[in-house]
Parts: sequence; C-alpha cells; structure tokens
Amino acid sequence: MGTGQKSRDANRLHARLHFAGALAQGRVRLAADAAHYLRHVLRLNPAERIGLFNAQDGEFAARLAAFDKNGADIDIEERVRAPKPDATDVWLVFAPIKRAHLEFQAQKATELGASALWPVTTARTNVERVNEKRLAAIAAEAAEQSERLSVPAIKPAATLAAALANWPQDRQMLVCDETGGGEPLASFLANRDLAKPWAILTGPEGGFAPDELALLRRQAFVRPVGLGPRVLRADTAALAALAVFQALAPDAKQAPRFESN
Repeated sequence: MGTGQKSRDANRLHARLHFAGALAQGRVRLAADAAHYLRHVLRLNPAERIGLFNAQDGEFAARLAAFDKNGADIDIEERVRAPKPDATDVWLVFAPIKRAHLEFQAQKATELGASALWPVTTARTNVERVNEKRLAAIAAEAAEQSERLSVPAIKPAATLAAALANWPQDRQMLVCDETGGGEPLASFLANRDLAKPWAILTGPEGGFAPDELALLRRQAFVRPVGLGPRVLRADTAALAALAVFQALAPDAKQAPRFESN
C-alpha cells in the first residue's frame, strides 16, 4: 500500500454516530453501548476517526482517544457539515403493527425523511404495546446510515381519538384511505406547499373502522388520499406514501445516493 493510500485511510471516517449532547471542538464522552459498538462490532482502535452529528450542531470529524469499561473518550476535531433545517416536516402517524414489520417501517421511514414517528391505537389495532425506546434506537441507526443530521422524534403512543383531539391545527393530515374514497396522493400533492407541516396517517392491518373514517373526515385538517388500486400492507402503505411525498418535496432535486449491499 502506498503512502497516499495510507494517508487516505488515516483520514477516513470509519463510523457515523448520532450524539445527543452539544458538539464542538474538545473532548466528549460516549456511553458504554456506543463504545461497545465501535470497539467490538466495528473493531476500531484509539486514534481512528469517526463522525458525530446532531441536528443542532451539524457533523464533526472526531478521533477515538481511549476505551474503558464504562464508555469511550472522543476528541472532536473539525466540523464537516453545518447544521441545516430539513426541507420537509412530515410526521408518520401509524397504527402499531407486528414488531418485525414495525421496526422495518421505522427504519425506512427515517431514510425517507420522516420528522416524527407517532404510534396511535385504533379499534382494529392488535398490538398492545410499542417499545418506544427500541423505535428511537432504530431511528438513530437509520439516520446514521442515511447521512441525515436529524433523527425523527418518537412521540408517545396515544389513541387515535386523543391524537385528533390534541392535533396541531397548522399541520395537515393525509389519511391513507383504503376504501378508495380519497384523491390519488400524487395528484393531491402536486400543487401543495410541501414545506409546511404535514403528517401521513396509516391504519392497522385490518384497516380503519367505519366510525374512525367518519371521525377523520370531520376534521378540517384531514385529507383522505389513495395509493392506487392494489391492497397494500400497512407498512407498505406508510412507506409508499412517504416516498410519494418526498419525491414531490422541495429537496427532491437533490438526488439520493444508493448503497449497495
């Protein structure tokens, strides 16, 4: 290996981690779980470089200083990305589904730019409990992989009725209506201001109950929309709706980079 290659390897960021605390030049402390990931999963050594990021401060190159049984010391060096607000603010509000599908949905919704994930229980919801801590970890990991600076907020689970009663009136809600009564999503969004606050609501595996759909249609902020003629799984519907939204969003002209497995 030539000296040029060695130099490039020395400067390469070997991992990218979300860091909730303040980021600036100096030393910070990583918790034990993050240190374990760097040391035993990625097998990194002191002096190797990683990236630390958050929405408030941007992204910084940093260098591993030392590991111990309680965590790791990290020396933050230069900032490589300035903080930048997300071009869109779209919540994914969803009836909880089976764990494997739910975790996949949370991961992909983060990659697709959701700004918040909000589980809401409905009449036909079969899942009794959502592990919000686990969802937060999945969202952080997906943000690390997709090079986002922000991580979606995980809103506490609520009933659909409670969510509607406390809904922010400046945020429009797109309800994925499996009955076929909604306008096609793409045509509805074509001439809308997608830089404003939005939300996408998807139902449970058995769909919304008729009285829930009636309640939703009575809300001034709700717009029923459709995703085409096929019957989609709940997680597929959520991700399809987010993909359509982001394809028409203000930052769509920035072509995404694709990672091959």
